[in-house]
Amino acid sequence: MAGNDLVHVVDDDVDVRKSLGFLLATADFAVRLHESATAFLSTATSNIDGCIVTDVRMPGIDGIELLRQLRARGHSVPVIVMTGHADVALAVQAMKEGAADFIEKPFDDDILIDAIRSALANRDRPAATHPQSAEIQARLSTLSEREKQVLDGLVSGLPNKTIAYDLGISPRTVEIHRANVMSKMGATSLSHLVRMALIVESKR
Repeated sequence: MAGNDLVHVVDDDVDVRKSLGFLLATADFAVRLHESATAFLSTATSNIDGCIVTDVRMPGIDGIELLRQLRARGHSVPVIVMTGHADVALAVQAMKEGAADFIEKPFDDDILIDAIRSALANRDRPAATHPQSAEIQARLSTLSEREKQVLDGLVSGLPNKTIAYDLGISPRTVEIHRANVMSKMGATSLSHLVRMALIVESKR
């Protein structure tokens, strides 16, 4: 159980902050709400507890810049990025910068809660020593050449239509390859798929 693990919610939308605050409180998290990344950083201590949930698009310091500033200050606190459907490329970039996960809006409440619990459970485990890297590499080896090309596009944050154009195939064909990639990789979501690909990439 989460117990009293602390979750910082950083979002410029007051309704979103209040909604997430209520949701997380009912899931037995301790919650602190911040109206901007600037406001959060101004109150951040040398040791930030718990986990951060932040929107990727915010005025001033956005979610990615918040992540960079935290890492520059030596904070290893897990960060989960919330993103709109059109912002997947930004979310992928955030994961390359060290985000623990990203979630596409609108999302199911349980998906966010599970992501937070997973991030908190794995916060002390270095990504470079991920125990599943060999298993992930084995799954990658089962992909066809075309499926690997589609995966590369997804990990680059490209939408299906762009991947289709680049490969000279239809968007529907990309959707089929994408479904096959998700199945072969055992990925439960796009963020899970990207996370696995980045783990293997970090080992190269």
